[in-house]
Amino acid sequence: MSRQMWALVVVGAILALATLVGAVLLAVRVVRTRRLLGTLGVSGKVAFYGALIYTISPVDLLPDPIYLDDMGVLAGALIYLTRLVQRRRAAGRSLPGQPGRTGVPPGPGQSRQIVS
Repeated sequence: MSRQMWALVVVGAILALATLVGAVLLAVRVVRTRRLLGTLGVSGKVAFYGALIYTISPVDLLPDPIYLDDMGVLAGALIYLTRLVQRRRAAGRSLPGQPGRTGVPPGPGQSRQIVS
């Protein structure tokens, strides 16, 4: 093979590796949001599990060496789940592990509020 062909192969391999790493990082972030699923409702669960199933599934819009479609689905799910969390916080409802009206005790350094 010529030098130019080797350079193209190396660049292609680096791009494929970078997209794979990006897809894995996005998948990890989506999995970390799993603890919030009970409070985000059915649409949050559908977005979470749908994104993971699409990423794992062998049927893709683009061939498997190109993870751009998987990354797009995972990023879309993260954006959607983030908006659901922001709406819940704006409505004044607490999330799991956060102090609020649900009877979760305050964390270290936080004071209890007495409501009369």
